[in-house]
Amino acid sequence: MSTPLSRLEIERLAELSRLELTPDEVERFIAQLGAILDYVEQVRALDTTAVPATAHLVSGALEREDTPHAVLTREEALANAPEAAAEAGLFKVPRVFA
Repeated sequence: MSTPLSRLEIERLAELSRLELTPDEVERFIAQLGAILDYVEQVRALDTTAVPATAHLVSGALEREDTPHAVLTREEALANAPEAAAEAGLFKVPRVFA
C-alpha cells in the first residue's frame, strides 16, 4: 500500500483544480485517490518486459486507403448558414471567451 495522501495534499490539489471541497469531500478524496494510487502501484509492479509496445489496441482496425473524396464548395457549405454568418465567406460563431 502506498503512503496515504495527507489532507494538505488533497487541499492543494483542489486549489490547483479550482475546486471548493467540503471537509467531508476532502476525506472522501483522501480514500479514493489513495485507492487509485494503490492500483497504479500494482500495475507498475507487473513485469512487462516481454510485452511488445503497441500503437493501437486492435491491429489494422484503423487502416484504410487514403483516397480523396468529393468536398463541399464554399457556397454549399454556407448555404444553410444565417445571412449574418456568411459574411466574407466565413462562418460567424458566438464568442466563447469574453
